[in-house]
Amino acid sequence: MKAPTAERLMRSRFSAFCVDDEGYLLRTWHPSTRPPHIDFDESLRWQRLEVLRTAGGSYLDAEGTVLFRAHYVQRNRPGLMEEHSRFVLEDGAWSYLGPLPSLPRTAPARGR
Repeated sequence: MKAPTAERLMRSRFSAFCVDDEGYLLRTWHPSTRPPHIDFDESLRWQRLEVLRTAGGSYLDAEGTVLFRAHYVQRNRPGLMEEHSRFVLEDGAWSYLGPLPSLPRTAPARGR
């Protein structure tokens, strides 16, 4: 089932990162920015997602952004990653383009 909005795709991708679902992550990554594979960090466990703000990305849009904060634990230490992600709707399916350049990441990249 395709995500109906950019936010829903963001949430499903977070869940896919939680279970190391490389296939889903690559399928929902736009071909123009998709890496050849994702290097999951075995010491990192995603815990919780906070969606802070969305712009566009609804049923009537072709583009959207989602500002989120993802909480994780790595080697028994809590951390967080914040990203302002870009999404695009093509052929009826939302895909992840990557982070907006204005907000640097606050966690290791590992294929993101």
